[in-house]
Amino acid sequence: MQVLNFYSTIFADQLKRGRKTATIRLGDKSHKYKKNQAVMVTIGYQHSPREKIFDAVIDQVEVKRVKDLTPRDIEHDNPEFRRHEEMIHFLEQIYGKSVTMDDIVTVVRFSQIIENPPTFTDRLHGIGGAQN
Repeated sequence: MQVLNFYSTIFADQLKRGRKTATIRLGDKSHKYKKNQAVMVTIGYQHSPREKIFDAVIDQVEVKRVKDLTPRDIEHDNPEFRRHEEMIHFLEQIYGKSVTMDDIVTVVRFSQIIENPPTFTDRLHGIGGAQN
């Protein structure tokens, strides 16, 4: 299984609460992540123990320039951000190099895989809500 790893423990809470539903990675990562691919979402540093947060499915992979990121793209990556300048500064901190509006990034949107969610199971058994 492919791993979608985050280095900052800041993201653990956002991921667990469902507030972070995308990651913006510097460069074209379309060869690495594919729509409908299952991934394990983890937190931790390379060559160190990592915490599994949850399994997820990749919903969308989009390659675009930083200047073409929408406020929604940015917000799904980091709920505290909306502006390009904030995203650029953040990417520069992560990657340790200068990032411009013309740099290529990959927006990877994902959804948590929940085993036996009650609402889904209830619908299968015709409990609550509309019945087929």
